[in-house]
This record gives sequence, structure tokens and C-alpha cells, in this order.
Amino acid sequence: MIESMTENLYFRQLLAGRDFARTNRIAAQMVNFVYLIGDRPTGECLIVDPAWDISGLTEIIEKDGMKIVGALATHYHPDHVGGGFMGLGIEGVAKLLERVDAKVHVNREEADGLKRITGLSNSDLVLHDSGGVLEIGEQRIELIHTPGHTPGSQCFLVNGQLLVSGDTLFVNGCGRVDLPGSDPEKMYESLTQKLAKLPDDIILYPGHDYADRPTSTLGVEKQTNYYLRINSLDQWLRLMG
Repeated sequence: MIESMTENLYFRQLLAGRDFARTNRIAAQMVNFVYLIGDRPTGECLIVDPAWDISGLTEIIEKDGMKIVGALATHYHPDHVGGGFMGLGIEGVAKLLERVDAKVHVNREEADGLKRITGLSNSDLVLHDSGGVLEIGEQRIELIHTPGHTPGSQCFLVNGQLLVSGDTLFVNGCGRVDLPGSDPEKMYESLTQKLAKLPDDIILYPGHDYADRPTSTLGVEKQTNYYLRINSLDQWLRLMG
């Protein structure tokens, strides 16, 4: 479990199967990260990709003395937002909205997929375009559209310092582009023309715990992550099939 060390920023990285959903073997195998981003003075927070164990997640937030005022969706896959998955019904944003008065912030191009997977309606969502900004107290969250894994995948840049990247960029990896709605060319553009151009000292917080460490910096990833080092689209497409 990783927490923010700054005075006013409330930031936690929570791992499925360890910090929540402790008795769910599938959740433990999927190793999803859920993130909490908030402002300590106001006591308000946003939850990124709430899934698997809504009661467990809300209990953590309540124990911290924080209040959920919204959810952020990196993309619409059920292991991140709930819905049907491999014959399972996964808890997610729909159950969260039954418990709290909040809306789900999603990229405009991801809205239809999110509604289809979760059963939410237009009134449950706030649609965003790339470059949009959410402010919660003194904290600033920039929404970066990074299509490729899904059409409306988005990353969240917190105070210009922390990047919550969903399934777009992992530590030593990147998201799959062989799933329905994926686009290898757009993923290449998202990685090389958007994320790789961000400052090196930004700390990367991915959507899954797939590596030997739960976080990294963009500078390290630019040097060591093979998927950020491919220098042509043709080479990328050959690699990704």
C-alpha cells in the first residue's frame, strides 16, 4: 500500500487481494490497483477504477476520514469498473453509486462501453475530453486521453507529479491491443506522442501490479520499458502482430 507523503494531497495505491477483496481469489490473481485521490483539508476524494470489493474500499476511505465525491474510470473493462467477466459478476461503479451520491468521470469516447458493461445511464456519468481538468480542493487532476487499449482509455496526471495510467502504461509493459475495441496504432501514438513526452520525474502508478515493483518514474520507463523505446510505427506493428 502506497500513500502520499505530501501535506494536503491524499493519495493511496490499493492492491486487490491484499488491501481489499482479500478473500476473492480471482481479484488476487488479477492484481488490480485502485487509487484514492483527494484533498486532506476538505476531506473529499475521488476513487479511480473501483471494483471487486466496494464495501472494503469505502471502509478504507471512511476510516481515513475522507468522503467520496466521484469516481474516475480509466477504461470500461470489468476488472476496473465492474460488470460481467469470465462468467462472473464483478462489483464496481454501479454498486458504488448505490452507496454514495457521486458520478463517474469518463472519457467521452468510452461512455457507451462503460454504460454497456456496467448498466449505468447517461445521468450517472460526466463526460470529458482530453486535457480536461478536475479540481478537488487544492489538488489538480488533468485527464489525458490515451486510446489504444480501448477507444476512450484515459490517464490522470495529479498535480503534474503523479501519473495514474490504467492499462495504457505498466511498469516494464503496456496494455494489450488485441482485444475488442483495441487499436495498435493509437496505442503507439498514446505512448510515444503523449506519455513519453511527459517529464522524467513524474511517478508512474499503473493499473495492475505486473512487475517487480508497484511504481516507477517515467524517466526510468523511458530507459528500460521496451514499449517506450520502439522508434517506428512499422516496428511497433510487427511486434504487436
